[in-house]
Amino acid sequence: MTFRDVCARLVVTASLLAAPLGGVASAQPPSAELDKVKAALEKYQDPYVAVRDGYFSTLGCIEFPKGGGAGRLPYKPGGMGIHFLNPALIGPTVDIAKPQILIYEPEPSGKLRLVAAEWFVPLATGVKERPQLLGRPFDGPMAGHEPVMPEALHHYDLHVWLWKPNPAGIFSPTWPRNFSGVSSSPLRSALTSAGSSGTPS
Repeated sequence: MTFRDVCARLVVTASLLAAPLGGVASAQPPSAELDKVKAALEKYQDPYVAVRDGYFSTLGCIEFPKGGGAGRLPYKPGGMGIHFLNPALIGPTVDIAKPQILIYEPEPSGKLRLVAAEWFVPLATGVKERPQLLGRPFDGPMAGHEPVMPEALHHYDLHVWLWKPNPAGIFSPTWPRNFSGVSSSPLRSALTSAGSSGTPS
């Protein structure tokens, strides 16, 4: 699979919904480092800005009620939010100010709230060793998470809950409870009102 194929399949299959089935949470990074990252990404509190900067919504909020299964990386049961992917940022290296994925929480009001960022590195990019950010090695490498991601899409990833404290840890791939108690039916409405089609109204 070529790098071009990886990017195309990510967008077409909404692979963001397969956000990393990552590992165990680690200690909190220094607050000064987190503040710098939050400041660089603060503009994306507005999902319209994310769309205009090349992030594409996956139109759904994925949940893993049973957590990691046999043969998978361990992770806690919970939700992963709505993922916005920027294919132009995918490559073998990572920039702390340019995550490949932004994670939003759908609120009962229909609005989206930015809660976390994710750095995502497919092996097909030619990455030579495990990436690391904020003193934390990435989870992986792991296979793609079918049915929302091709199994052949092996990758590293790292979630960081920058705007919503996660009881499972700042680097946990899942939030241990349902997002805002919102059921699946209002999610599409929330995304539509946020301009998730890529053409804000």
